[in-house]
Amino acid sequence: MRARPARAGQLSVRTKGSSVFGRLLKPPVVVYAHCDIPCGIYDPTPAKIAADTVAKMVEKINQLPANASDATARGNFVRMIAVKEEHAQICKKELEILWSDYFKPEHLEKYPKLHDTFWKAAKLCSKNKQNVDAAAAAELQGAVKEISDMFWATKK
Repeated sequence: MRARPARAGQLSVRTKGSSVFGRLLKPPVVVYAHCDIPCGIYDPTPAKIAADTVAKMVEKINQLPANASDATARGNFVRMIAVKEEHAQICKKELEILWSDYFKPEHLEKYPKLHDTFWKAAKLCSKNKQNVDAAAAAELQGAVKEISDMFWATKK
């Protein structure tokens, strides 16, 4: 659809991508990756650090005096909860990048529990956001280690 040239104060109507310039800049294939290049740089280390941070925050929260009601103790509690939840989300994001962008069908053949392991790890990230639970934090660390081991084995 071509529109007549706009006069002062009027809008010109053009369909999306109809300009020559727009068609030249439109990529022939659209791909998606964690950085949309794709760069090919994948590493489970950020997920491990995030899971370790979740576990450390749970440990610190559980060490706070139960009867502490001063502003400093309450402030520390709130910050620790915020950091725990933020890092559980970071862990989930990093795992999802590995799951969806790095691992391929040939990896699934070698590791038949791959999808189930990732799914359970993602659920553990959510559980750790919702609760202060040392056992759940340790489970998350274990799941991330299992995924990390599978990842590094594919690099050999």
